[in-house]
Amino acid sequence: MNSRTLTRDQGDQPTPRHTERAPQAPRSPHAPHTPRSSASPSPAPAFALLGTVQATLIFTLASLAVPLPRIGAELRLDRAELILLSAAYGLTFAGLLLFGGRLADRYGGRQALTAGLLVFGAASALAPLAPGYGTLLAARFAQGLGAALVAPAAMGLLRALYPAPAAYGRAMATWGGLSVLGATAGNLLSGVISAAASWRWSFAVPVAVAAAALLLGPRLLPGTGPAKGPGAARGLDLPGALLATTGISLASYGLVLTDTSPWSSAAVLVPLLGGAALLAGFALVERRAADPLLPPAFLRDRRRGLGLAGVALTASGTAGVFVLLSLGLQDGRDWSALRTSGAFVPFAAALLLAGRAAGPLIRRYGAGRATAAGLATGAAGLGLLAATGLDPAVPYAYGLLPGLLLLPAGAAVSFAGSSVLATEGVPPERGGLAGGVLNTAMELGPTVVFAAVLTLGTDAASLAATALAFAVLAAAASRTR
Repeated sequence: MNSRTLTRDQGDQPTPRHTERAPQAPRSPHAPHTPRSSASPSPAPAFALLGTVQATLIFTLASLAVPLPRIGAELRLDRAELILLSAAYGLTFAGLLLFGGRLADRYGGRQALTAGLLVFGAASALAPLAPGYGTLLAARFAQGLGAALVAPAAMGLLRALYPAPAAYGRAMATWGGLSVLGATAGNLLSGVISAAASWRWSFAVPVAVAAAALLLGPRLLPGTGPAKGPGAARGLDLPGALLATTGISLASYGLVLTDTSPWSSAAVLVPLLGGAALLAGFALVERRAADPLLPPAFLRDRRRGLGLAGVALTASGTAGVFVLLSLGLQDGRDWSALRTSGAFVPFAAALLLAGRAAGPLIRRYGAGRATAAGLATGAAGLGLLAATGLDPAVPYAYGLLPGLLLLPAGAAVSFAGSSVLATEGVPPERGGLAGGVLNTAMELGPTVVFAAVLTLGTDAASLAATALAFAVLAAAASRTR
């Protein structure tokens, strides 16, 4: 599908790009080939439910960033243990996403979503009851396992809700901003919650959302079964799943350890090289498999590759700023967790406003150019933060604030545009695969890019290098509509 497809809705005549609206219900309450519950003739409530679930998955990823110092003091953890605790959720989340996408395509989106929500909700309920490090770490790993089922299943269901290419494109323009919104909410609310009560109450949000989704899902979501069609998954590709899961998890773990160990140490090199070898084996297996977990042709499309790179880089930029500023403000300026969270309120406001503008920008100028504009704006914000934002002597109002407004404004647009580029043209029977690949890029981006730029020595240099990467990718995206 090319970008012109976004100007045609199901059963409608072509319309000018500037006349399209944000994601909304198609005029016909039921697509003839997409069964939908009689209780929900419009996809809007289902979209709201799935969007809340997606934002909560990323909220959970970010929810321990601000209260990490308090968790370390309460449980008497060293820096290495805190880093693993923070990364545990993302390790299983990223490692299992491709297999989660295959399960969603193989057994049906709603079935996979329900199973994932049960695991995610149970682990989220266990985490605040943890008496010590081991139990809390296990709960975080289990949360990631559940999330790896939920995220691709949610995107597969989104494809079923909006079968028309134009409607799906508009839905993805909104969907793309939900993850960065969830990350922002995680950083804001976790600081407020830990200051007002305890960091343990941060887990109440994923528990409540999982319970609500399990209750409302059967009423609002289409009862999808196994995918059918020429591209439908026939098997589970267990060898590919094992290689991808262990390879991504091992390599990610090695990158995480670069924060406390040198790149030349065995602690980093063994998992890093082992993971790279397993991923090379995965690539070979997929080329010869009759029904590969990740068909090589899926990644050959230039627009899809650009979109996945945009998602990964935007996620890394926002995640890096949250981590560096959360630690810098509390350690360098001696700010409280509550005051640190308050510093990101303008970030959240700019994100919400830019998110509303992202859809119209994509429809008017195309996903590629909107992505380029978002990345360029984000690069300017990161550059300002690198120049003045980390200096304790520079006041917040003109040291941090300008960058904290420009970065989210650009991130919201680039996330939306990149999500459209990464998922356009995906057939309904591959909706879970598209969700797994998109979320894998979102999870691996911060791990890979952040680990690489931290080797530059200073936080300011890390932010400056990320800004340069934003600018380079913006230049590439500017030539794509």
